[in-house]
Amino acid sequence: MFGVYRALDLSDEKGFICGKALADLGADVVKIEPPGGDPARNIGPFYHDIPRAEESLYWFAYNANKRGITLNIETTDGQKIFKRLVKTADFVIESFSPGYLKNLGLDYSVLSQINPGIILASITPFGQSGPYRDHKTVDIVSMALGGYMYLTGESDRPPVRIGFSQAYLHAGMSAASGAMLAHCYRQLTGEGQWVDVSIHEACAWIPPDSYIFWEMNQLLEERHGAVRVRPTTGARMRRIWQCVDGYISFDLYGGRLARNFMTPLVAWMAEEGMAPDFLTEIDWATFDYSAVPADIVDRISEPVGRFFMGHTKEELWQGGIARRCCIYPVSSPGEVVRSTQLAERDYWVDLRHDELNCSITYPGLCIRSSEAKCSLRRRAPLIGEHNEEIYGEIGLSKEELVVLRQAGVI
Repeated sequence: MFGVYRALDLSDEKGFICGKALADLGADVVKIEPPGGDPARNIGPFYHDIPRAEESLYWFAYNANKRGITLNIETTDGQKIFKRLVKTADFVIESFSPGYLKNLGLDYSVLSQINPGIILASITPFGQSGPYRDHKTVDIVSMALGGYMYLTGESDRPPVRIGFSQAYLHAGMSAASGAMLAHCYRQLTGEGQWVDVSIHEACAWIPPDSYIFWEMNQLLEERHGAVRVRPTTGARMRRIWQCVDGYISFDLYGGRLARNFMTPLVAWMAEEGMAPDFLTEIDWATFDYSAVPADIVDRISEPVGRFFMGHTKEELWQGGIARRCCIYPVSSPGEVVRSTQLAERDYWVDLRHDELNCSITYPGLCIRSSEAKCSLRRRAPLIGEHNEEIYGEIGLSKEELVVLRQAGVI
């Protein structure tokens, strides 16, 4: 058994990353699936692009480091077994509709009587209360209602969502943070808590700077894609620029920030004979983009863009480092995998999949601790892989498991 603490993970894809985060921190996370397997096993992509329930790369990614059992908590015997498991647990993670666990007699009031220290983390579309309490959601709904989609995309097109689903990840990590805060309180008092996480509210936290911008300037931020638009002048200040082999990120700045952006860049351009006279004559330390008209910004952007188009991402990255100029490559997934920085820190981890007779490379952990044993230890569980192991820990015999399996309980 890994870790001192145990979490029972009843969640679907809305909460997978919550259990994954606790498992990565060292907890023994037990993923509980219905008999036959979690429906999320049918979410692609799949290993070698062959749709099989136990070869979902999505499942692999979000359930690595967990052990797995099957249990039908809608049966009387299943509920009794779950309560026995709760006695051994420190956390329960769930993402059912509000009231579902209460109807089964497994809500927090019941679980806390069984185990006063239990922490229940509930992840739902809109939380346990409010007029939207019983509404459903998917990623695009949460991202739209949370306000982030309004800011995403080009100004001449309708809003768009980020290509890969984000809402559940924000909510799941909020649940993990809430569970750890409740854990700190439990260490002081011995009392558990019910952590109520709303996916909608987690998404409303994504664009807080936009709310501040309104309060400070009484101006509503708009979506501008790869540029920032000055609301006072309408000047379009590009942030993502094309180069020979892709894109880089660079901001047009004056004043104090110019020493990290425009001053070294213009000097570099001058070294290569690509800085027009008007660019070298600007006093960047006093230059104020908010006061200059849009045509001046366009005039500055034209030679800057031409300079970038004459170099590769690596040339701009290394040249920027040498000149202390803030130029950043926009990395493709392949370039991230080949990153020398990530390789040096042993970020990528090969996990053995005996059932596939191969090893698969996984992203490792983004945190390191001198004390906690944070690591990627095991692949995601197969369906019911640890039934005998975990049910044996609460005293169920192999003969009893056969009967329970035949009855559809496990």
